[in-house]
Amino acid sequence: MVTATLLVMDEKEFMRGRVYGADHDDAGPRHGRTYAELVAGPLDGLLLDVTDWPDEASAESVALVTEIGRYGPGGRALYAPRPADRRRFDWHGDIP
Repeated sequence: MVTATLLVMDEKEFMRGRVYGADHDDAGPRHGRTYAELVAGPLDGLLLDVTDWPDEASAESVALVTEIGRYGPGGRALYAPRPADRRRFDWHGDIP
């Protein structure tokens, strides 16, 4: 059981600082791009590229496809920007 816990922690640490939706071989942030950090939930620690988003779009929640959420492959995780800190998107649950 301890081994399983360590693997989950290693996977989360592996994902931290990587860009959501980027190629696995080159998933780091790129110079000149703007990112928001995903906080909590299945995508905790990933960065979301919001470079080309208009300001009004960042006020809404986003549903991000993920295989590691409550609903497995094809499920989505809901994230919305924090009112006081638009650089962080908080998790608001999973949907099928």
